[in-house]
Amino acid sequence: MKYRNLGKWGLKVSEVALGSWVTKLAGTQAEEIAKAVVDKAFDEGVNFFDCADAYSGGDAERFLGKTLARHKHSEYIVSSKVFFPMGKGANEWGLSRKHIIEQLDNTLKNMKLDYLDLYFCHRFDPTTPIEETMQVLSDMVDAGKILYYGVSEWSPVQITEAIHLAKENNLRPLSVIQPQYHMADRYIEDEIMGICEKYGVGITVFSPLAQGLFTGKYRKGHPIPEGSRATWQTDKQLVNLLTEENLNKVERLIPIAEKLGVPLSTLALVWILRKKPITSVITGASKAEQLLSNVRASELTIPENVLEEIEAILDYKPFVRRIG
Repeated sequence: MKYRNLGKWGLKVSEVALGSWVTKLAGTQAEEIAKAVVDKAFDEGVNFFDCADAYSGGDAERFLGKTLARHKHSEYIVSSKVFFPMGKGANEWGLSRKHIIEQLDNTLKNMKLDYLDLYFCHRFDPTTPIEETMQVLSDMVDAGKILYYGVSEWSPVQITEAIHLAKENNLRPLSVIQPQYHMADRYIEDEIMGICEKYGVGITVFSPLAQGLFTGKYRKGHPIPEGSRATWQTDKQLVNLLTEENLNKVERLIPIAEKLGVPLSTLALVWILRKKPITSVITGASKAEQLLSNVRASELTIPENVLEEIEAILDYKPFVRRIG
């Protein structure tokens, strides 16, 4: 496993991380399998484990805290997030001072930790002044409850405003972002990646395999595999990605992966890690075999001629509008 600094900061993060947002913990067997995956991740050098208060109604945090407790906190990096409703009250969601402090305390209690390494604002809250959110996050760093903070799905303007606001008000800086990024969604290349590179902000991307699209499990002209995520995921994100255009790309990418002797999923992760501003890819794994395939991405590079072949298949057109 290779490690990269979190942007310009000193924290060393494994290139491949383990996330838990789709971990299904119903039943003893499911929990034992998830525990085995976390243990295997440790064995393979993964040191970054991502979570959020809203995942499985807090069960994901409690599970991860219990599983990680068998290791010293100095051996791993753990993150959580805040924003989504955690109750029916008017203040039980968002990025207000009240909600952040209450939810951070609840997360620490769930995980049985004194502090989080990383803490993210899951979404932007238009009902709360950004100054309020930035101030409380900085205060939580000063209080020793979090070490680094960042945001997830924020726009380039919102990220830039947060960076400058922290600097102008002598607040602890925004150090990391967690956007979606994969072969079918490259929007962060247009502006966000450049902003992060300029200001030394780390990038830990989620959904690097597009919910499973780039695993090779879903093929053109084939039925959706029984029991796969596409059959039970309630928000239908994956189903919406299974377009003819995307499935055609998968069919053309699979032979390239085979030529390199790796699964499509590994190729897709290596392709993301080709970008130096990326700190880590947050992967999911429901069994040890998937984890090993993901971890292998840290060992590989894609030859330049193969990268050109991949780019021709993906046919990405950055947003450009000429002025004047």
